[in-house]
This record gives sequence, C-alpha cells and structure tokens, in this order.
Amino acid sequence: MPSPSTPRSVRYSPLGQQFADPEPILADIRRLVASGDFTLGKVVGEFEAMFAAMLGTRHAIGVGSGTDALKVSLKAAGLEPGDEVITAANTFWATVGAIAELGARPVFVDCDDMFGLDIDRLEAAIGPRTRAIVPVQLTGDVVDMPRIMEIARAHKLPVIEDACQSLLGEWEGRKAGTFGLAGAFSMHPLKIINVWGDAGVVVTDDDAIDRRCRLLRNHGLRNRNEMEILGYNTRLDSLQAVVGKHMLPQVPGWVEGRAAAAAYYDRAFADIPQLRIPHRDPRSKNVYLLYVLFAEHRDELHAHCVAEGIEAKVHYPIPVYRQQALRYLGHKEGDFPVADRHAREVITFPVDQYLSHAEQDRVVDVVRSFYQKRR
Repeated sequence: MPSPSTPRSVRYSPLGQQFADPEPILADIRRLVASGDFTLGKVVGEFEAMFAAMLGTRHAIGVGSGTDALKVSLKAAGLEPGDEVITAANTFWATVGAIAELGARPVFVDCDDMFGLDIDRLEAAIGPRTRAIVPVQLTGDVVDMPRIMEIARAHKLPVIEDACQSLLGEWEGRKAGTFGLAGAFSMHPLKIINVWGDAGVVVTDDDAIDRRCRLLRNHGLRNRNEMEILGYNTRLDSLQAVVGKHMLPQVPGWVEGRAAAAAYYDRAFADIPQLRIPHRDPRSKNVYLLYVLFAEHRDELHAHCVAEGIEAKVHYPIPVYRQQALRYLGHKEGDFPVADRHAREVITFPVDQYLSHAEQDRVVDVVRSFYQKRR
C-alpha cells in the first residue's frame, strides 16, 4: 500500500500545469482582439521567425495541424496522385492520412526497436513509382537520418521528415526535422508545445519550398486578388501564434525535464525482468514525447495500472498498416512482424517536465507489484 505521502493517481497530460497561469497569454490575446489582426497577422510572422531560429532553419511556415504540415510539404515537393511514398509501418495515422489525401499510395517499411523505420529494409522498398521518403521520429527518438539521406540521394528522392513527435530531438547534434527537404511538426495538445488547439509548422532551408508552402496554406494566393496555384485553407491562427510565442522559450527546459524523468524511470525499471527498455542510441537525443517500454503480459499490466490510478497508454494496439481504412493496400497480419510485436508488447507511462519523483515512484511500485503478484 502507498504511504499517505505517496500520490494515489498519476495523470498523463501535463496541460493543467503547463497553463496553470494563463494570464500573461490572455493579456496578449486581449491586445490581439483589439487589433483585429486575426488571419496571418504580424504575430504569426514573429512566431515563425522564433521557431525557425530555435530549429536553425531558414524558414518556418505555420499551418493548421501537423497533418497539414506533412501534406503541404509533400505537395510542395511535387507529389502527385498515383505516386508512392515510403514510410514506417508503425506510424501514427496522420502520416499516411497526409499521403493518401494527396492521392498517393503509402508504402510501408517495418520498424526497429527504437521505433523508427528499419533502414536496412528501406532500399528494397523503393520502386519505379516512389517519389518521396517520410521517416517518422516516433516517440521523440530520432532515426539515423544521415543513412536515410544517403539512400535518398542515391535514388534522387526528396525526404520529408515527420518530426511531429520530436521537437528538439537530435541525431549527432543536428535537430530532427532539419535533414530533409522539409520537416513537419505538430502543436497538438499532446505534443511538447501546445497552442490551445491543433496547429503545425513546416521548416525548410529551401526558398522555393518555403514560397510554395506559403502559397499552399492560403488558397494558393499570391496576393489578395491573385490565385497563383490551387491551395488549401490551413493557416496558423494569430491567436495560436500568441500562445506559441509564450511557449517557445520554455521548450528547451521542458525537453531537458522530460529526458531527466525518462532517465529516472530507466534506472527504476532496470531491475524488473519482465520489462525491456528500448535501446538508447547515444547518437540520438530523445525528447521522450512518449516513454515506452516492452512489457510481458502488456494488456493485463495496462489494466492493472489504470485500475490503480496510473494513466498508462498503449501506442498503438493495432498497427496503422492493419487498419480498416488501409485494407485497399492488401496487407495482412505478419507482413511487418516488428510493428506487430510492438502492438502486442509496448506500454506508455506518464512522462513530462512536471512529473515528481514521488509520482514516478508510484508508477514503478504499481508495475513492480503487478509482476510480483504473477509469480
């Protein structure tokens, strides 16, 4: 039984603490309301400049969601209906949704135990209709992007990074989202930075891609009266940019806090033989959007944690390639065995910059008690 000083429950989302004092943000929103500068206003440009500076890129383009960041990037790169795009078989739905919305066909590569696509299998997936590669920085970890870029260059393929889960993640000191032609980030409430709703950002060093993304996000308008290309309505709102400007300076500290919490978990979970900690590649700076372990009797452990007040999650019990929406691709269970194994074994525990050691100890104690009872 936990002591009176031990928290009984451990929440998953840190939003309550992240926005415990919204008054400074609300004060700036009141000024925005007075200005009436709601659509692609001055503050959007200021936020984009701050975001680009944080990533070290020439450009950042605010859009309506992380999904739209992927879609706009791929469209800007020239993707057409009928083209094929390679991505990971364990990714979140948005990656393939963005590909399919453009009329293209997702081609999957199995993942590895760092949750990125298995680069050893990448080249075999490239075919005559392949037009792009979308590596996914899942869970906050970062894949070996130099290897992916080498393969992409050999086949003259653009790389659009799905870095939605890895803001400020790095591979050998270079930030996720900055290796390819463009990188996509999400500011959904469950991502590292949230702007009071759904939003996304495209980053790129390519001036032509920047210009095309800016056209695509705003109906293809060159100016108020001229539509240069057919585009979308996927602008970052000025109100969200106000929130984002308050959030960005805090992101590096949040990332360090998440990494410290993950390291605390790693040490605590290391002596539970029924758990396996994923490989921690020293070349990767993992920002731990998700703290994921491989667990024996995963479903029973998850149910036990929830019953004990621990908001554990499963990401994801059915791999994307086996979802009903993608049956038209003709895949069957077993086509991507590592993604299938992950769907059976992985469990996600709360991890963020606000989590106390007492809360983490409660999580560890609940997990340990579950396995002790199974002996």
